[in-house]
Amino acid sequence: MTLSTPAVTPTAAAKESRLIALLRSYGSAIVAYSGGVDSTYLADVAHTALGAQALIATAQSPSLAADEFDFATTLARERGWNFRLVRTGEADNPRYLRNDADRCYYCKTELFTVLGDLARQEGIVHVLHGAIPDDAGDIRPGQRAADELAVSAPLVDVGLTKDEIRALSQARNLPSWDKPQGACLASRVPTGTAITHEALGQIDRAEAALRALGFAGHRVRHHGDLARIELQLADWTKISDHATRDKVVAALRESGFRHITLDLAGYRPAGLNK
Repeated sequence: MTLSTPAVTPTAAAKESRLIALLRSYGSAIVAYSGGVDSTYLADVAHTALGAQALIATAQSPSLAADEFDFATTLARERGWNFRLVRTGEADNPRYLRNDADRCYYCKTELFTVLGDLARQEGIVHVLHGAIPDDAGDIRPGQRAADELAVSAPLVDVGLTKDEIRALSQARNLPSWDKPQGACLASRVPTGTAITHEALGQIDRAEAALRALGFAGHRVRHHGDLARIELQLADWTKISDHATRDKVVAALRESGFRHITLDLAGYRPAGLNK
């Protein structure tokens, strides 16, 4: 993803100051951290505000791409955060695996339950996640889980937008500042089609292969033995090259797909209501 270097506005800087004050008022907190733009920024600010009293937690789950897991864990250790890996069991929950419209609800319920249990063990009152005001126009079943389990969204509380978070992240030298919008691997399986561990692995391998070939901001949608690739329009000239296209086909077949197609509508990092 290519973005121009963003400028931190006085408004964004003031919001960050309010965020730091809010987090300090908590005394201690657990941050649900996936390595995406928003949760990475929240984790770093929580570390600034609370030091070792901010516990940054990443879930080990087959729905998190291996590259994203490596990014998240490596960055956490490089930044010196108080970091913890936790295991979640959503991928063994039949209600999650049936992949209906509430899939994200079951996933987040599992994550927030595990983090809530950890918070009680550690004597921590607050569990935080990286929801932002920009999410309000989308269907977010995971937010229902956050509401039910009293998980706070401090980025929403201070009104920080995605563009402001990118600018503030760049100012903090966070390599996540220009990452494409993320989503779990399960989002590549059509709603109503059952999720399997095999399918998640195929998607992970296929998308990693595209990244290795230089494609940024893409999705590999899983339709049984058919892969439907969504690319940013800027990458269409790249895939039109015969040699590159042959490499894409070979890599996705090696990932487990028999048929490989290109979606003419392009890359759409859409939520459930798009």
